[in-house]
This record gives sequence, structure tokens and C-alpha cells, in this order.
Amino acid sequence: MQHNARDAGAVGLGDPWYDTVASGWGAGEGEREDRGARRAHPPAAADVYTEVHGSAAFQEVRRRYRRFVFPAAAAFLLWYLGYVVAATTAPGLMARPVVGALNVAMVAGLAQFATTFLLTWAYARHARLRRDQVALELRWVTQEMMRGRGR
Repeated sequence: MQHNARDAGAVGLGDPWYDTVASGWGAGEGEREDRGARRAHPPAAADVYTEVHGSAAFQEVRRRYRRFVFPAAAAFLLWYLGYVVAATTAPGLMARPVVGALNVAMVAGLAQFATTFLLTWAYARHARLRRDQVALELRWVTQEMMRGRGR
């Protein structure tokens, strides 16, 4: 028995990651011919890129990205450099015991790992809540523009 992707039924057009509409897979012969007639001269990718790059939605996605990434990267680098400077300039402080054999240097080193995981979680959460929806909408607009139906 041959598998037909249209019979899968688990993914529908309401799913934003479903590319059937964008790629033309699953369209009947009449639908493909009709789509070709509507798009006699599709725009060049460079023209679409230039238009999207200048759009308010794209600038908003970039602004939201920068507002999170630059301060987070700066804070993490300062935290890391602070650890390195403290380890080289204040060995007595770093060797001070905290609990048993665990000293300040070990606690700070473990905190570096914890900070990395926390920053990764915060970035993924920020992307999901602040950028993904706008970027997905922009993706659909871009695909429509490439088919010659947008603008």
C-alpha cells in the first residue's frame, strides 16, 4: 500500500508550520494551473527581500531581538569576565571555603553553568512570546509576495 501525504489527516491548513499552501503540494491539477495563471511574472527574490526588510513588521522583529540579545550578552560577558578577573586578582577570595571543600571559585563556576542554562531558557521564552508570532506572519506575507499576490 502506497502512503499518500494528503491522507495523513494529522496536520491541517490551520497549522502554521504546514507548508502545503506555500509549496503547492497537495493541490489538484486545476489548482496548480490556476495558480500559474495568476503568477505570470513572480517578483524577484531581491525585490521581495528589499520590501520586507524595509517593512515595519520586520523592523519590529529585529528591534525586539536586539532589545533582548544585546543587554543579555553584555550582562553575561561582564559576569564571565568578572569571574576570570576575580580568579586571577583575588585568589584568596576565590579560595575561601563556603561549605566543606566547596569554595567561592567552585560556587561561581557552577553559577556560570546555571547562568548559561537560565539565559538559554530566557532567550527561548522571549522568542516564543515576543517574536515568533510576528515572524511567522511575516513569513506568510513574504510567501504571498513571492507568489505575486501580496504588496
